[in-house]
Amino acid sequence: MATTDATMPEAGAKAPAFSGKDQNGKNVKLSDFKGQKVVVYFYPKDDTPGCTKQACSLRDNIGDLQNSGIAVIGVSKDSVASHEKFATKYSLPFSLISDEDLAIHHKYGTYGEKNMYGKKTMGVKRTTFLIDEKGVIVDVIKRPITSAHAEEVLKRFS
Repeated sequence: MATTDATMPEAGAKAPAFSGKDQNGKNVKLSDFKGQKVVVYFYPKDDTPGCTKQACSLRDNIGDLQNSGIAVIGVSKDSVASHEKFATKYSLPFSLISDEDLAIHHKYGTYGEKNMYGKKTMGVKRTTFLIDEKGVIVDVIKRPITSAHAEEVLKRFS
């Protein structure tokens, strides 16, 4: 197993630029959101219990997030087709970017060695970055509460 554990950017750092295709085949760039707050959340896999809870928490609270001027972008290594099925199944009203080559994950340090119950594996580290209007990371949520993720975001972004 290769250790490709890139350093995770911290609060105060400029958010690394990225672009990728979302579930609709549209190219989405972080710079598209300049001038507004944005949540970029990295999650392991479409349509799994924790990832579904997390996405649905954001979906169910999208009104409160939008009223606070916060846009949402999800990123995983699943394909565009997988994202399309997941977004359709759960009526997700935000972009899910496909990062099959892990380029965005590496920029954000969200792919690397994980330690689960003493077993080390390589994988995606569920992490959320809160980015302000100027493109600066204001907070990093390293182990989000999947079922209350929107509440966490709203609380920490205020």
